Amino acid sequence: PQLPVSIKTAPLMRNLPLKNSSYEYLLTAFKEWLDILGYNPQTVYNMPSMLREFLHFLEQQDCNQIGQLQTGHYKDYFKHLSTRPNQRRGGGLGNVYINQQIQALEKFYEFLQHKGTNGIPPVTLKQLKLEKGNITVLTQEEIKQLFEATNQETAHPKQEAFNARDKAMLVVFYGCGLRRREGANLALEDINFERRIIHVRKGKNYKERLVPFSKSSSKILQEWIYDYRPTLTKSQKDSSLFIGMFGKPMTGGSLYTRLKKLILLVDNPDLQQKEVGLHTLRHSIATHLLENGMELQKIQRFLGHSSLESTQIYTHLIKKESANEL
Repeated sequence: PQLPVSIKTAPLMRNLPLKNSSYEYLLTAFKEWLDILGYNPQTVYNMPSMLREFLHFLEQQDCNQIGQLQTGHYKDYFKHLSTRPNQRRGGGLGNVYINQQIQALEKFYEFLQHKGTNGIPPVTLKQLKLEKGNITVLTQEEIKQLFEATNQETAHPKQEAFNARDKAMLVVFYGCGLRRREGANLALEDINFERRIIHVRKGKNYKERLVPFSKSSSKILQEWIYDYRPTLTKSQKDSSLFIGMFGKPMTGGSLYTRLKKLILLVDNPDLQQKEVGLHTLRHSIATHLLENGMELQKIQRFLGHSSLESTQIYTHLIKKESANEL
């Protein structure tokens, strides 16, 4: 398993000496820039630490001014990282750490462009493959098919209510990217339609966060809550968002069962053969947001990840999918 960034950024690397003051100034300005842009404290701390290692490497290559930076320096630094030993646990550096170094370089290049520094070559390094467990991601067309499956017509008197609830379920777990437990624990008071915000009060590791939702999602949630939910609930005191057939709050397991039933309604053999759960919807929205150009850090905040390491897996999923299409 990969170690957290705070451990992998060992004191020796974090405190590498720099000979010239211009590099120290750039480090300080880069850190302040990240902070002003609103990056989380961990990113503001770790990216400059990683950049220090790169600037130290440049000095070893007699590149003592940022204006002297060439594309070859990036390539040589990548080779350096690929052979440098891990200070804390021996062996080589992990792919996650090397990818985070590349991300730091990319963000530093963006910072230099923002400062108006001209003549600096862009970072063209390719991120390394991350070996993680198999993660299923649905296509945007498959998500559309799931939403369409909520429009089924049957003779059951409560089917319209079930349809509205299932559509709200897709909004919560796909549109808002909530974890299984987070969605199952949602209450009516957690949804603010005026601001279009869901307040996740029981996130992972007891962390809270605010998750935005779209106008179309707002319409779906309001239809469920105001038009159909009252027909299923047995107690006006029960504020749980999702109510089951017998008027009781739904669990993560019962929500998962509803998702599996929706999948069976879709005339798509490929979808039915996939390992799909509520968390699959979360993986899918993260991947789709990244495909549509959203910054990784924004997706990190949207999902409630404590570090970029968890969010970074989606860049690998996109590259893997692209390679499969070639």
